[in-house]
Amino acid sequence: MGKGLASRYRGAGSCHGGFCARCYTISFGHWQTETFLTVFPAKLSGGMDMTTNTRREFLKQAAIGTAALAAYAPPRVLGANDRVRVGMIGVGGRGEELLKEVLQVSNAQLVAIADVYSRRRDAAKQMAPGIQTFDDHRRLLDMKDLDGVIVASPLHIHARHFMDTLAAAKDLYSEKTMTWSIPEAEECLATAKKSDRVVQIGLQHESSGSLADTRKWIKDGLAGKITQVESWMSRNTPHGKAQWVRQVPSDCTAQNVDWKSFLNGRPDRGFDPYKFINWRLFWEFSGGNITENMIHQIAWIQTALDLPEPSAACMCGGVFSEKDGREVPDTIVVTLEFPQDVVVTWQSTFNNSHYGLGERLLGSDGTIEHIMGATDMVTGRSGETLRYYPEKVNRRDGTALTGESKSQNHMANWVDCIRSRQTPNANAEIGYRSAIAAHMANIAYRQKQRVTFEMAKAAVLQV
Repeated sequence: MGKGLASRYRGAGSCHGGFCARCYTISFGHWQTETFLTVFPAKLSGGMDMTTNTRREFLKQAAIGTAALAAYAPPRVLGANDRVRVGMIGVGGRGEELLKEVLQVSNAQLVAIADVYSRRRDAAKQMAPGIQTFDDHRRLLDMKDLDGVIVASPLHIHARHFMDTLAAAKDLYSEKTMTWSIPEAEECLATAKKSDRVVQIGLQHESSGSLADTRKWIKDGLAGKITQVESWMSRNTPHGKAQWVRQVPSDCTAQNVDWKSFLNGRPDRGFDPYKFINWRLFWEFSGGNITENMIHQIAWIQTALDLPEPSAACMCGGVFSEKDGREVPDTIVVTLEFPQDVVVTWQSTFNNSHYGLGERLLGSDGTIEHIMGATDMVTGRSGETLRYYPEKVNRRDGTALTGESKSQNHMANWVDCIRSRQTPNANAEIGYRSAIAAHMANIAYRQKQRVTFEMAKAAVLQV
């Protein structure tokens, strides 16, 4: 790493020779001193723009980040009896769930966490006594004996933590959606491909037995030519209790939260505890229900059918049931077109839970129906059924089938791959393809028109 480059990206603290993740972050510049937003502002209605930097600046920063991969420090060599030493960035709601999951993986050891909120650091230490805690993720990445890092920060910080973790030569488990924007997705994928690190995206369906059975049935020709996929996710809550809205703790104050780090280059403003806790409700931090829920199902569908990113997307809906000031829609219908002559629809509501969650793959020779309980999307612990029904007009002697393959533990799959250096079930490629589908849907909704992949990329990078 050149002296000038290290100097440019120097942050709090100082280097003591070699690579220092605390003083250097790749691809997107030093996030504490440069504002770099890669997609549209929250006020967007029709067009989109980048708020501060041009496309040229983005590509220049990306080139710097790619060159920096050569600065990797060698990773720790694991002995036969060594446990995989894991750190975590972000231990809020989803992060707390992942913390509990990794504690159950027998050959893994959680040794450190980082979070910008003191309450969460204290809570993590209660669940895992003896761990180190940091208020700055870069100090965690400085740990030389750390093998892998789980990123469970808010969506708008995923790309930063993704890139920083790979720059620190750590294996990575990054929560879905892989990134907040299309440019970030492209850069993260390119960096992952250049890296020798194991990258798993938190798309738990990719480790499901239902996916393995579906792929086999399709390969065996049981469904025939599939041209349409229906998918849905429905929820409801008691009257007076809104979806996703979390109570703000009394200690959620500017003194206990590193607000600037949370903003991650967004326009500076006074501390807002409601937005800090409920960031999923606002465009500048989130992609809403699309990046929180649809992402799991579209990834499953893309993998089942070997689909790339969509060629076009439409999305309609709005904030119809949750009238609480949120920006992201609660009622949604998405249509995704794929170049393989397949159209995928996804509909969702927070106002009715009758249909639960599932997918139907409609083929000329049969239907594959995958039905899940509300919690299965994340944990895999609730009811799930997978069935195949023959189309008698083309498969008169066909018989119905039920899926029987068992699911893998998604976290354990990542830990196992850290040891074996094999490709995990949800690698950066499926993370990218599903992220593109999600971002295209949201761009179509916000532009109020059908968008192609090229239009979506242009909308994000337009200045």
